[in-house]
Amino acid sequence: MLNYSTYIHKEADTWVTFVHGAGGSSSIWYKQVREFRKHFNVLLLDLRGHGNSKASFKDAFNEKYTFDVVTDDIAEVIQHLNIKKSHFIGISLGTILIRNLAERYPKVVESMVLGGAILKLDIRSQVLMRLGVIFKSIIPYLWLYKFFALVIMPNKNHRESRLLFVREAKKLYQKEFIRWFKLTSEINPLLRFFRSADIKIPTLYVMGSQDYLFLPAVEKVVEKHTKSSLLTIDNCGHVVNVEQPQTFNTKVIAYISDITS
Repeated sequence: MLNYSTYIHKEADTWVTFVHGAGGSSSIWYKQVREFRKHFNVLLLDLRGHGNSKASFKDAFNEKYTFDVVTDDIAEVIQHLNIKKSHFIGISLGTILIRNLAERYPKVVESMVLGGAILKLDIRSQVLMRLGVIFKSIIPYLWLYKFFALVIMPNKNHRESRLLFVREAKKLYQKEFIRWFKLTSEINPLLRFFRSADIKIPTLYVMGSQDYLFLPAVEKVVEKHTKSSLLTIDNCGHVVNVEQPQTFNTKVIAYISDITS
């Protein structure tokens, strides 16, 4: 089972579950925990191979991960803790896992808050992925990760986010990075399905105005999906919870509180 930690509120029965992105860990939510635990029960987890969720013995013989397998890891923790429903907050690739969880286990998902959401890979993103596929076994994965981080978060005000993700990525092994990178082979059809299917679960997209790779697709989806809304934070890049934590915390807590009231 994944490594996880919980913060139990003395009075609230509402759960909020945080899901980090690829190469990160639950520690990326350090600017959220203090505020959110004042209002809700909080669950933090490390995805397989990340943080303190070390790869299991059976993973040593499993060369390929799938989005369904990684999503089921999250569901296993939820079921283990006997959480009937939770609001899910994700960043970057974590938003794909939450959206997939909502398809596979819709009764568990009360709402989704998707920060730096990935809904479509444009031409630049797909070129990056192809380069990664070519070089993933040739050059150190950390070089690739630093390059991707710079492309996705290029501005000076994105520096803290870049450094945080690179620091967390150092804890991965090359083989683990390659397993996660191979997930990109199934990402396009999955994202195409997410864009077309209106799941009708309350969804708040929280995007930085400078998230040039991923914001345009989110803007189009929000226009079509009935229970989706978009919060765009000015002067902010991909990792909104790190760059603009005060705005992120205030708006997201208000959104979840409004749903549960």
